Amino acid sequence: MKGNDKMEKVRGFEVAKGFEEKNINLPVRKTKYSAGYDVEAAEDCIIPSFKKGMKPTLIKTGIKAYMQDDEVLILANRSSNPGKKGLILANSIGVIDKDYYGNPDNDGHIMFAFFNVKDEDIEIKKGDYIGQAIFQKYLIVDNDSAEGERAGGFGSTNK
Repeated sequence: MKGNDKMEKVRGFEVAKGFEEKNINLPVRKTKYSAGYDVEAAEDCIIPSFKKGMKPTLIKTGIKAYMQDDEVLILANRSSNPGKKGLILANSIGVIDKDYYGNPDNDGHIMFAFFNVKDEDIEIKKGDYIGQAIFQKYLIVDNDSAEGERAGGFGSTNK
C-alpha cells in the first residue's frame, strides 16, 4: 500500500458525533480467541434498582460501527454483570444493523439497555466495561424482498 492510498473500510468502530472530545476508547479484544470486543461506558451514570413499569437505562458508549452488507453487530452482556452488578440486558441481545451507522437521528451511536435487578442503585463509571460487541455474518431466505430504507436511529426499523 502506498502512502496516500486509503485502506478499505471493512468493519470496525469509530467515535460517534458529539463524543469526539470525550476521550472515547474504541472497543478491543483482550485475547486472540475472544469473539467479543469489550465496550466501555462513555460517561458516569447510575442504573437504578428495578421497579415495576420502569424503562431500561440506556448506557452511552460514544461509538458507532460500520460493517459489510451481510453482517450484523451483536451486543451481549458481560458474563459477570448479572451476578456481580445485577445488570441484565433489557432486550437480551442488541442488534446493530449495517444501516444504523451514520443514521440522521443519532449518527449510529451504540447504547446498551440495562435493567438492574439488585436492591440498590448501581454506579457505572466512564471507562467501565459494560458489554461486548460481536460481528457476525447473517443469511437471507429465498425470495427475500426487503427494500426499505432506515429512516432514523434507535428502534426505527418498524416505522
